[in-house]
Order: sequence, then C-alpha cells, then structure tokens
Amino acid sequence: MLDFRFVRENIGLVTEALKNRGYDSSFLDGFLKIENERKTLLQAVENNRQGRNKISEEIAELRRRGEDPAALLNKAKDISNTIRGQEERLVKLEDDIKDFLLNTPNIPHSSVPVGVNDKDNVEIKRWGEIREFPFEPKNHWDIGEVLGILDFERGAKIAGTRFVLYRGLGARLERALINFMLDIHTKEKGYQEVLPPFIVNRDSMTATGQLPKFEAELFKIDGGNYYLIPTAEVPVTNIHKGEILAEKDLPIYYTSYTPCFRREAGSYGKDTRGLIRQHQFNKVELVKFVKPETSYDEIERLLLDAEEVLQRLELPYRVVILCTGDLGFAASKTYDIEVWLPAQKRFREISSCSNFEDYQARRADIRYRPEGKKGTVYVHTLNGSGVAIGRTVVAILENYQQEDGSVIIPPALRPYMDGIERIVR
Repeated sequence: MLDFRFVRENIGLVTEALKNRGYDSSFLDGFLKIENERKTLLQAVENNRQGRNKISEEIAELRRRGEDPAALLNKAKDISNTIRGQEERLVKLEDDIKDFLLNTPNIPHSSVPVGVNDKDNVEIKRWGEIREFPFEPKNHWDIGEVLGILDFERGAKIAGTRFVLYRGLGARLERALINFMLDIHTKEKGYQEVLPPFIVNRDSMTATGQLPKFEAELFKIDGGNYYLIPTAEVPVTNIHKGEILAEKDLPIYYTSYTPCFRREAGSYGKDTRGLIRQHQFNKVELVKFVKPETSYDEIERLLLDAEEVLQRLELPYRVVILCTGDLGFAASKTYDIEVWLPAQKRFREISSCSNFEDYQARRADIRYRPEGKKGTVYVHTLNGSGVAIGRTVVAILENYQQEDGSVIIPPALRPYMDGIERIVR
C-alpha cells in the first residue's frame, strides 16, 4: 500500500506513475475528493473544539459569579454532539482512504521501462544454446502421455479441466525437482527452508496485495474467510506480519515448497492443453526481508539465484524487465525469466523476481528498528520463483526429448532420480 502522506504530497508524480501503468489520469480524483472532505472536516472539528473550550471557560466564570450556566451547558452539549458526529465521519473517511489505497497499485521504479503490455518488455540477457532438432519437436503433453508420465484425462476425471495426474517417473521427476531446488537455495544460497500453511486468512491475502483486487483469481473456502494459497509468497511474507524486527536480523531469506492454487479466471482459451496454466501446480519460492537501501542490490542477487537452477539444468532462457504496463499490481520492479520451449518455438515465463519496496510491508505492518536510532522503518520485501516446478517439467520434456520418444534426464538432476538417465516408454 502506498503511503497516504506520500500520495497526498505528490499527486502529480503518482498520477503520472499510474498513467504509465495504464490507469486513467482521473484515477486519483476519488482520493482527492475524500482527502479534501477529510481536511475540511478536521478543521471544522478543531474549530468546534476551540469553541467548546471557550464556552467551558464561560460556564466556569458564570459559576464563580453564582449565575446559572444552563443555556451555555446546552450549547456545549450541542457542540459536543456535533463533534461526535464529525469524528465518526472522519473515521469513515479514513477507512475510505485506506480502501482506496488498497486498490491502488505500487509505483514503478525509475529503471522500469514505460510500455503498454508484454510486447514492450525489454530483454536484457540470454543464456544457453537453443538446440537444433533433427526432427520436429513434440509438445510436452504428447511426450508425457506417450511415456505414461502425464495423465490429463484422469486428472480431469478426478478434479476437472486444468488438472493433471503425474505417474511413475513423472511424479518422481516433479519430486526430484523440488528437492533439487530446495537444496540449491538452502545449502548454497543462504535461504532458510519453511513449510507454511497452504490455507491463509483474508488478512494475509490483503497484506501481500492479492485482496481486495484479485478475489476472482483465488480459490475461497466456503463457510469461512479462508483461501487456498496462489503462491508461497502469501504465507511466507506474512510470517512477520505485525512484527518489529531487529536490524541485526536483516536480511532474512526464506525458501519454501508449496502447491499453488489459481482459478485462472481471465485465461479462457489460453494454454488449454498441458501444464502451462493449471489450477494446481508446485513451486519453490524465494522471499526476502531487507533494509530499503539494499533492496535493489538484493533483487539482482535474487534473480541470479533463480537463474542458477536453469543453468544447472542446462535449459536455455532469457531475462526481461517488465514494462510499466505489464508490471504486477504490488511490484515496483520485476524481472521475468523465460525458458525456451522448442515445440512452441518461443520463450515462456518460468520465474518472476520482484521488488515490492515497502508496499507489502506497509499493508502487513512489517518494520525494523534501526540500531541507535529512534522509531521504526518499514522493511522492503522481495520474492521470486526459484522456480515453477511444472513449467520446469515442461522445459525438460521438450528440450531433452529424443527422436525415439524418450527424454534424457539432465545430469544435475540424476542424483535425485537414483541415477536414472532417461525416461522411456
């Protein structure tokens, strides 16, 4: 959430930033209307309090003189009632401002390119050699079904469309990738592993920015204010909700494996086959809590940590900076890592690494106390996929497919597969 005072004092800057995100230039008119009424009402309350204080002095003087202050007492009572009503209105206006800001996106960092959509994202890096196939490469769903490791028909029978049943070495591959990624991040990169709840409450969803704006994308549990998590970012960021951290404890790095659940409400007709856009998928997430002055160095390290996974798997990829029009609601800056998929002949997102600055921390009230200084400061939060498991399976099946229909297991993953080198029919 943006700082109320910052928005109030920088209307032009915020308006331009939101315009670059695709918002109408009149978006902040609602905020200004509420804020102008609030300021006017604050002044009226102050004037009425001063008037009531003056009447109280007059009442005291009348009593000292032995005169009846009844008329002034009634007047003071009327003013007190007016003030009470004004204060109730002020509380409502403050709630309205908070609601408005909860629905206002973060401001892009100055290094984010201005653009309208993903076509305006800027590629900054490529890694790996794109393989030349002596045959027409197949889609991962065809490969997986022929090998008997992906069963979309039975997944749909069990749950519905956009679900899959992993079988045999398919399930083994998924589990191997989870352990492979967690080992890299915990043993080599300094992240602490956590296993959070896969169900969170409404406050947690609001803290990270999923609510109130994106409720249609979420799986809500009937009969309560609970949701299935769309990403481990939600429960892991909320580990420190409402806390004041010690400066010496920063930075804090967490990594977590969780299943993720998304309704994909706006994706009708997109990626209807395969693993790219499922209602349930696995992911290893990276979350950081850092001091503001280090957060843009930290996002560069976060990106490298996610890239490391693909490099060890020898999967070609590229990195793009998302433009203002494609930037996520809560992010100030985001790098997407896109892995090469031979059958589609294109790069597809496999990880997003974002700096939220203090946007989530302000919503979740996560601060730290600088040593030797008074007061507290909001931390900066970052997160990234380290990486999406299902899409990594897609990339392995398509990039390591052989002409006979088998799939080579990447060498770095074989220790997690008991030395298995190839998946065959």
